[in-house]
Amino acid sequence: MEYVLASASPRRKELLSQILPSFEVIPATADEKVNLSLFPEKIACALAESKCDEVFAANPEKTVIGCDTVVAFEGEILGKPKDRGEAARTLKRLSGKTHYVITGVCVRNKHRKITDFDKTEVKFNILSDDFIKIYVDGGSPLDKAGSYGIQDGGIVKEYFGSYTNVVGLPVTLVRKMLQEVR
Repeated sequence: MEYVLASASPRRKELLSQILPSFEVIPATADEKVNLSLFPEKIACALAESKCDEVFAANPEKTVIGCDTVVAFEGEILGKPKDRGEAARTLKRLSGKTHYVITGVCVRNKHRKITDFDKTEVKFNILSDDFIKIYVDGGSPLDKAGSYGIQDGGIVKEYFGSYTNVVGLPVTLVRKMLQEVR
């Protein structure tokens, strides 16, 4: 069976390689549009399904894996920051507080299509203005939902749930879903 990851994320590629010996990377290119009045879990799943469907349409003989990660905080979805200023403001808001990271996953082949999500509770350390400035100036938060990477030191105090979910690909869930579509 041939597999395709519908994402350009190097972190997703690295995590998927832990469970699949070989796969192709074909990023979805459509705009990420979704009804923001939905629950965060539904938003993450809708975006993952949209990416998966787009790539599957051009690769109908393969098994396609689409993912999307959102950060939910105080009733708001925090996506990737538009710029350094927005990244700094987001980190300041999350400092010392708890939020949720939800990754929607869609796996599809010619026989079956399934969509599910994983959800992890994350609590931040209290971040100083100096820490935030140095972190943002390093560029790491600019391509990440919520403006941070759990793998980057000093940010996350504790989490409850899947670490790989927060990185962007819940490995245990994806493994289970791949077994279901075989």
